[in-house]
Amino acid sequence: MTAMNLALFDLDNTLLTGDSDFEWAQFLIAKGVLDPEVHAAENERFYAQYKEGTLDIHEFLDFQLQPLARHPRTLLDTWHREFMDTRIQPIIGTAARDLVNKHLANGDLCAIVTATNSFVTGPICREFNIPHLIATVPAQERGEFTGKPRGMPSFREGKITRVEDWLEAMGLCWANFERSWFYSDSFNDLPLLSMVTDPVAVDPDHRLDAHARASSWPVLSLRK
Repeated sequence: MTAMNLALFDLDNTLLTGDSDFEWAQFLIAKGVLDPEVHAAENERFYAQYKEGTLDIHEFLDFQLQPLARHPRTLLDTWHREFMDTRIQPIIGTAARDLVNKHLANGDLCAIVTATNSFVTGPICREFNIPHLIATVPAQERGEFTGKPRGMPSFREGKITRVEDWLEAMGLCWANFERSWFYSDSFNDLPLLSMVTDPVAVDPDHRLDAHARASSWPVLSLRK
């Protein structure tokens, strides 16, 4: 059997030069779907907590997923197409596409691994032609969102669990890969970065930058 390689990519502020979660809330505020004062302040508060490493993921998901439950899926899908055109396409850089395409061309098993929910990130994953998405799953009943998550959020140590469950479902494990990469900007991703053979800090926050340099990990920018 030919040795396989594994390439995992964080999404927000890694492949994107921005945060899709934050942008989705701002998009809904701009459309008048969410109350600007309440939601803008909460969006900023949770985003600051994420960057500080103090985010309560369950409190955040209650905030993040509730708007999905208030609107029919067909309308949400229509809004998302507009969101892709106006908010996401402008923050996908050529360097990010080139990095993904290099791994795809090499035949590596590729996945985005993100804390952001799969409704927001699924179309972005498809835009990159990445075949697998490991994301926080918003629960549905009869095709409509309930406003609650399903299963373990894909966040911090949860990313390891979700990746290992995904590999296991395909009859694989870490030992099947000669090399494994994880690209991320965030100190929150230190658990999964520490699991792969080739951790790469991408436009890292200050704590990940310090850790990466102390550990002699590569530090890459996709924004230049």
